[in-house]
Amino acid sequence: MPLRVVFAGTPAFAVPCLERLLEADVDPVAVYTQPDRPAGRGRALAASPVKQRALEAGIPVRQPQTLRSPEVQEELRRLAPDLMVVVAYGLLLPQPVLDLPRHGCWNVHASLLPRWRGAAPIQRAIEAGDAETGVCLMQMERGLDTGPILLARRIGIAPRETAGSLHDKLARLGAEVLAEGIAALAAGQTLPARPQPAEGVVYAHKLEKSEARLDWSQPAVVLERKVRALWPWPVAEAQVDGERLRIHEAEPAEGRGRPGERIAAGRGELCVACGEGALRLLRVQREGGRVISAADYLNARRDGKRVE
Repeated sequence: MPLRVVFAGTPAFAVPCLERLLEADVDPVAVYTQPDRPAGRGRALAASPVKQRALEAGIPVRQPQTLRSPEVQEELRRLAPDLMVVVAYGLLLPQPVLDLPRHGCWNVHASLLPRWRGAAPIQRAIEAGDAETGVCLMQMERGLDTGPILLARRIGIAPRETAGSLHDKLARLGAEVLAEGIAALAAGQTLPARPQPAEGVVYAHKLEKSEARLDWSQPAVVLERKVRALWPWPVAEAQVDGERLRIHEAEPAEGRGRPGERIAAGRGELCVACGEGALRLLRVQREGGRVISAADYLNARRDGKRVE
């Protein structure tokens, strides 16, 4: 008989893993995802990407506020899952839930554990200037991303990689790793569980909107990494010539000056002095405006026009 699998996930990152489950020789008996949240300008309730895909596939969807409720745990018990797969679900799994499936609970995590345990591993890896990252298939236990590793894949971080582009690569890689693990389990194989080393533990704390503001006293290379780590959310922002700009793309440049001062550069270039070096802004956004090139922004400032 096919493995009875419960899937728990919420954002777009989890959808490729759900897709692989739908293609595998398993029986996806239910999908757990977070309750619908207000979204968009109208703040209407919106279903998560995982919920939308599950409904399209005809899989029953559960959206409890917590998994600590005895009623919720009893409902999960009645599903009699062989395995629970968790990918960016957003709710903690209490011990009774971890113990319920015959093969326990697996988690797909977007880092090379134990580095970057926690909520924002993709952004923190870019922000720190890591040369590589990856995904781990982990046997879950009570601690935060502390369980033994079943499978892992590595991937390089490109010089101009953004959190958005790396998110998509790791989502696909995570789906491949999950598919490999599911195939092995369905074939009756036991995946060796490798305990995480005690050395090298780093936590990827949740990304906050307040982090978007750039501090020009920092080195340009640090700020450039931050711009990439904060795209597409919450997007870096800074004061430039007395105007608040959202900075969608930038690169380090040569130059010196007082931190935060716009310095002379080539025609159509927008460079700001940093604590070390300068940051060349490539794509920016004025308040209420659209994303434009630095050259278009400078032309608008020169003409006294507001770019909509």
